[in-house]
Amino acid sequence: MAVNRIILNETSYFGAGARRMLADEFRGRGYVRAFVVTDKDLIRFGVAGKVTGVLDEAGIAYEIFSDLKPNPTVKNVQAGVEAFCRSGADAIVAIGGGSAMDTAKAVGIIAANPAFGDVVSLEGTAPTANRSVPVFALPTTAGTAAEVTINYVITDEANTKKMVCVDPKDIPAVAIIDAELMAAMPRGLTAATGMDALTHAIEGYITKGAWTLTDMFELKAVELIARWLPAAVENGADTEAREGMAVAQYIAGMGFSNVGLGIVHSMAHPLGAFYDTPHGVANATLLPYVMEYNAESPSRAKYLDIARAMGVKTDGMSVDEGVRAAVDAVKALSLSIRIPQRLHELGVREEDIPGLAVAAFNDVCTGGNPRPTSVEEIERLYHIAY
Repeated sequence: MAVNRIILNETSYFGAGARRMLADEFRGRGYVRAFVVTDKDLIRFGVAGKVTGVLDEAGIAYEIFSDLKPNPTVKNVQAGVEAFCRSGADAIVAIGGGSAMDTAKAVGIIAANPAFGDVVSLEGTAPTANRSVPVFALPTTAGTAAEVTINYVITDEANTKKMVCVDPKDIPAVAIIDAELMAAMPRGLTAATGMDALTHAIEGYITKGAWTLTDMFELKAVELIARWLPAAVENGADTEAREGMAVAQYIAGMGFSNVGLGIVHSMAHPLGAFYDTPHGVANATLLPYVMEYNAESPSRAKYLDIARAMGVKTDGMSVDEGVRAAVDAVKALSLSIRIPQRLHELGVREEDIPGLAVAAFNDVCTGGNPRPTSVEEIERLYHIAY
C-alpha cells in the first residue's frame, strides 16, 4: 500500500478582516521583530498598509523589504537575505501574490541554511537541514496558494530558467487569507490568478500522485472556481465572490502542494523565464491544450468529474464525452474572462519553441504529468498552442 503525506500550515485564518489575527499570532509565538516582504505597488496602493497597520497598532517593530519583481530573481532573493540579516528580525511577514511569497520563502530558507546562499542550489529538492525562518503569509491574490504550499519558484536570469524549489521546511507557519486584501486586484489580474488556481486544481486532480484526500480538495476547488471566478472578474467589489475565490485557491493548494502538478506548469515556467510572462496568464492559455493531450492517460475517466464540478450536466455521458465536456467548459470559462487563447498573443516567438520545449521537459513539474512525454511532444504542444 502506498504511503501518502500531507503537509499544511500550522495555523490558518479565513475571512474578511482576518489580518487582525497577525499581531496575536506573532506575539503569541514569541517573536519580536518582523521582516516584511512585499512589493512597491502594494505599498503605493495602500494594500500592504492594511497589514503593517496591524503591526503598528500592536507596537510590533518591523522593516520592509520591497526590492522584488514579478517572477522574482536570484538577485532579488540575495538582496532579501542580506536585508533580513541586517534587520535583526526573527520572523518574516509576506504580503502579496506569488512573487512576494516565493521571495519570502527563499529568504527564510537561506537565512536558516546559509550554505544555499547561491540560491541556484535550491532547485528541485535541496537537502536543507533547518526549517525556514518562520513565515506569516498574507496573500493579496487568489491564485498561487503559495501561502499553503511547500514550493517556490525563482528565476535564474543567468541561465534563462525558472527554478522550481520543493522543500517541506519552507511552508509558512501561519497563513491568513483575508479577502479584503484582494479587493484591489484589477480585472486582468483577477482573471489570470483565478485561472492559475484552476490549473492547480485540475493538474493536482489528474497528476500521478493524486489520491483520495487530495482528490477531495481539488474537485471542491474546481467547483468553487467555476462558481465564483466570473463574478469576481466582473465585479471586484463582490465580496462573496472574492471570499469564494480566496478559499478556492487555498483548497487547491492544499492538494497540489502534496501531490505535484504536470506539464501545464512545466510549459508555463519557461515563458516566465524567456519573456517575463505573468505565470497565471501562461497557465491559463496553455491549460485547454494540455488537458486535451493528457486525456490520453490513466486519468482520462477523471475528466467526467472535472466537467461535473465545472457545472456540466454529465448524467449519461460516456468517458469520451466527459473529456470533451471538461475541455470545453475550461475553454468557455477562459473566453468569458478574456484570457488570451494563443501563445503568440503573449509575445512568444515561434523560433524559441525548441528551446522552450527543452526547458519545459527538464522542469520539476514534468515528472507528475499523468501521461509520459518527451521534448518532441512538448514542442508539438507549443506549436499547437501557438
